[in-house]
Parts: sequence; structure tokens; C-alpha cells
Amino acid sequence: MTPDAARPEITFSEFQQLIRRMYMEKDVARGVDGTFMWLMEEVGELASALRNGTHEEQTLEFADVLAWLATIANVAGVDLNEAVARKYGSGCPGCGRFVCTCPDADKP
Repeated sequence: MTPDAARPEITFSEFQQLIRRMYMEKDVARGVDGTFMWLMEEVGELASALRNGTHEEQTLEFADVLAWLATIANVAGVDLNEAVARKYGSGCPGCGRFVCTCPDADKP
């Protein structure tokens, strides 16, 4: 068995719950503003890794950004699984299709 095969699959909801169990007390004490600053620091580290990092460094920074996003969602009382399903579960929020046809100049 390869090392990757030994790792269990984790759903988005399970990940948010895992982060909640590990860090919620600290996160609530830090508050939304402090947690948001940590998220922004991790986004900066991801940007740096995307420019100059190895694939492994990029992988770890993506995980950090997701963890801090889950953290701030927990502090704010947002279920990320519900939010993602509501916003993107029926397709692109702009055009409503599962393969976006919005003009490139438009968001998304």
C-alpha cells in the first residue's frame, strides 16, 4: 500500500468539523478579525508557493488556506458545505450552467 492509500478520504463537512474540534476554543478567543488576518497571511504564503514553491509546498499551502477558511467559517457560524451547495450546487451563479459560459470579463 502506498502512503497516499493509507490516508483516509475526508469530506468537506468532515474537514470543517475536524478543524472545529481541534481549534474552536482558540479560534473563538481570537475572533473573526484576528482569524481573517491569519487567513490572509496563508493566502500570501500560497501565492508565494505558486510562484516559486515546489509542488509539495504548494500542496501544504492549499491545505493551510482551506484550514483557515474553515476556521473563520466556524467562528462566523457558517456551514461551508451548505454555503457551497447553495451557491454552486445548481451550476454557475452567473449563467446557471455546469460548464460556465459567462463572458471572460464577467465574474466568475
